[in-house]
Amino acid sequence: MQLSLQQVMPIPLRDKLTQRPSGIWKQDLVLQPQEYVFIQAPSGTGKTTLVHILYNLREDYEGMVKWGADDIKKVSKEKLSSLRTNNISIIFQDMRLFPELTAWENLEIKRALTNTVTPQTVEDWLDRLGIKDKKNSLAHTLSYGEQQRVSIIRALLQPFSWLLMDEPFSHLDKANTQKACTLIKEVVTANNAGLLLADLDEPHDFPYTKTIQL
Repeated sequence: MQLSLQQVMPIPLRDKLTQRPSGIWKQDLVLQPQEYVFIQAPSGTGKTTLVHILYNLREDYEGMVKWGADDIKKVSKEKLSSLRTNNISIIFQDMRLFPELTAWENLEIKRALTNTVTPQTVEDWLDRLGIKDKKNSLAHTLSYGEQQRVSIIRALLQPFSWLLMDEPFSHLDKANTQKACTLIKEVVTANNAGLLLADLDEPHDFPYTKTIQL
């Protein structure tokens, strides 16, 4: 699925962002299926805003975002739900786990929606990311790094054409980041999908086809 941005500019940040050059804001940009895109995003340049716009969590922007042929602002609720279930997955910066549910329950809610991954595969992924022993712990008792790994696994429990990631490794050390990147690459490849990572730091361990300054 092609992703295109046409002259997008978040209205609340317009005065600030027009003062600096950008490869995203007020540009025409086309991202092809299966691309790996790194958005270099210094603080205050609208990194999370961009990810939320792409996922249609906010509509306070000028311009147009299109997933395939669809203007994301104009799709029906049913079509948006279908896009989020089958085509677009996301790793939020703030994780957004249900705090009073266990790590496993948070994952099972997502897994059961599409049933594309077996429970055993989820067990294996928890083990690979070093948190299998935390599966029955309540989410709010997990460290930020543990929560981040749960949120990464959750995003992989559905079919997708694009995986959107907003600082997904900010609470992980180098070793755990590498483990997470390896798992993400495997699942993205298996889905023949594209990947878009917005982060402050230098690109992580992915074969990027584009690096763009936000």
